[in-house]
Amino acid sequence: MLVYGIPNCNTVKKALDWLKANQIEFEFHDYKKKGISKAKLEAWAAELGWEALLNKKGTTWRMLPQDVQAGITSKERAFELMIEKPSLIKRPVVESKPLLLGFDEQLYAKNLNK
Repeated sequence: MLVYGIPNCNTVKKALDWLKANQIEFEFHDYKKKGISKAKLEAWAAELGWEALLNKKGTTWRMLPQDVQAGITSKERAFELMIEKPSLIKRPVVESKPLLLGFDEQLYAKNLNK
């Protein structure tokens, strides 16, 4: 199982701590260091929708100029920006069945503790 995120993100830390506490094996992909591909974003968006992937609550979003924020009206533009600034991707993304976005202990327990 692959977990995508940024290691200093509090939500990612909670998710990783939960996975470790529940002895669930995973690999971690730091997309600030390793980047993210358009193909990967496309695959996630096919399951979750591109809007769900866009983190509009974080500092990176708030630091974008208003015209840039307003210009994100399509999946293509959103993906361009997410590839350029991976902090705009909501995190963590856990590649499991189903794909999990963010951290919700009940969802993790239901879908990952098997």
